Amino acid sequence: MGKAMNDSFDPLEAQLTHADDRVNLSHWLPPQWGVTPRVRIGGRWFNLLWLIPLGLAFLITGIPAAQELRGLPAVARFIARYPGQATVPIEYSGFPAWLRWQHVFNLFLMFFIIRAGLQILADHPRLYWNRDCTPGTEWFRFQHEVPGDRIWTAKDDAVTLPGWLGIPGVRHSIGLARWWHFSCDLLWTLNGLIFYVMLFTTHQWQRIVPRTWTVFPNALSTAIQYLSLRFPAEESWVRYNGLQLLAYFVTVFIAAPAAIATGLMQAPAISNKLGWLGRTLHRQAARSLHFLILCWFIFFIFMHVTMVFVTGLAPNLNHMFAGVNGGGPEGLIIFALAMIVLAIAWALATPLTLNHARAVQKTGEFMIGWLKGFAEWWDPSSQYSESDISPHFWPNGTMPASDEFNALAARGFAGYKLRVDGLVENPCEFSLDDLKTMPRQEQITCHFCIQGWSGVAKWGGVPMRHIIELVKPLAAARYAVFYSFAEGADGGRYYDVHKLENMRHQLTILAYAMNGHPVSVLHGAPLRLRCENELGFKQVKWITAIEFVADFTRLGAGQGGYNEDHEFYGYRMPI
Repeated sequence: MGKAMNDSFDPLEAQLTHADDRVNLSHWLPPQWGVTPRVRIGGRWFNLLWLIPLGLAFLITGIPAAQELRGLPAVARFIARYPGQATVPIEYSGFPAWLRWQHVFNLFLMFFIIRAGLQILADHPRLYWNRDCTPGTEWFRFQHEVPGDRIWTAKDDAVTLPGWLGIPGVRHSIGLARWWHFSCDLLWTLNGLIFYVMLFTTHQWQRIVPRTWTVFPNALSTAIQYLSLRFPAEESWVRYNGLQLLAYFVTVFIAAPAAIATGLMQAPAISNKLGWLGRTLHRQAARSLHFLILCWFIFFIFMHVTMVFVTGLAPNLNHMFAGVNGGGPEGLIIFALAMIVLAIAWALATPLTLNHARAVQKTGEFMIGWLKGFAEWWDPSSQYSESDISPHFWPNGTMPASDEFNALAARGFAGYKLRVDGLVENPCEFSLDDLKTMPRQEQITCHFCIQGWSGVAKWGGVPMRHIIELVKPLAAARYAVFYSFAEGADGGRYYDVHKLENMRHQLTILAYAMNGHPVSVLHGAPLRLRCENELGFKQVKWITAIEFVADFTRLGAGQGGYNEDHEFYGYRMPI
């Protein structure tokens, strides 16, 4: 241990930079377009645009085939026996006002959840069934293959989405997209809970819950009738046919809860606490299932809208928007007004987000920041075996380029000093040898990058709780600020802030070893933070100093870290 430091503020504070409250495109990551979505089947990649001609071919061959099928006596008897609707007693009719309003609100939220979700996916445009995210093992992608002739970071891999599709449609704008996605998710979940309560305190549950096994033959009968273009009798004012009933039941009671569950299982604070469940339904399996559920919702919406138009537009719109059973214009007028509001909101979402990014960040923090904070209470505990260590661990971040760092790296970090100061009784400097003489902790844990990739590695280092015991933070100290040798992508010293409670968790360490070897420069040498209930950008690499502070609003742009300042992330990111 070296000499004590007397300054109450760390000198590196002066190297932190302020940031715009909007997205400055001239300083942002330049656009990079990917490829059309592809799915790997076996060893070959297939362009999903083939689904369009395949769908047309299905209709061209399926319609006459269904018409011929209906001419068979056995099929005719089957349809006569199972016309489409189950003949069970009903105790309701129509669509009450609460159901109609929730339908419109749900539609509005779902569109923005999908847009923001696609923007999040564009930051790591690959899906895997394995935990490791090794390039070449993905089953879905809309990016080129990872080049093998140079270092390719996760940030390099992010692609651009059009502004009319993603929110905000700018490459690597995942911080803003997540505020949109999670805030709308919260409202959508609350809307769904109200829907469940109203559904089962009225007789409306009978509309979408099967009460007899005949729903399956009725659904098959309905499918044959639709495909043959001789539609079944329309009785949606009082009951859905078997195909509608199954589609609504799956969407409301299976897909919606599964979307929430698979979204939460992508969070480090949750997955790294749930033991075998977090290891089995690991992040990449959860991402893939989450995406497939998204595909179901898109398919359901497309088919729902299509059938509304082809089975009687005016009556259907009257049912869903006006609550009347007839062919008047009331429903069409309300529907048109709702679509105008939705179109205006859709068009304004991207420019509003780009020009008022800080306001979007603050709104998101107000709506869901407190909820994320609850997840930090859990002390992560999940660990893996050596056989689980990932063969590839994606690199990320802007590498240090200073003469000071290059000189230290050239000497194998001989002469490196970790400065720990601020609101502590015993400010200290520690050499790398000092740190290696302290109690060593090893852990095999899963890393969760905000961009979506994950990887398992074996880390060795000093528990942060031991450093805390040595420097003795004052009662006023609430946060630990980690300063990096590196600059951020927009210039200025990289840093990030953690609550002291996080620093005392059993798996929070200052790591100087990775997979049995010294941490490489690419992955954060000489020292990097491991805090297993937070996303990866908060686990600062290339650490040069730690400062204990009472408040972080004076640091940089005051948001709690470099990415929080410049890319509008949140400083509490366990989800």
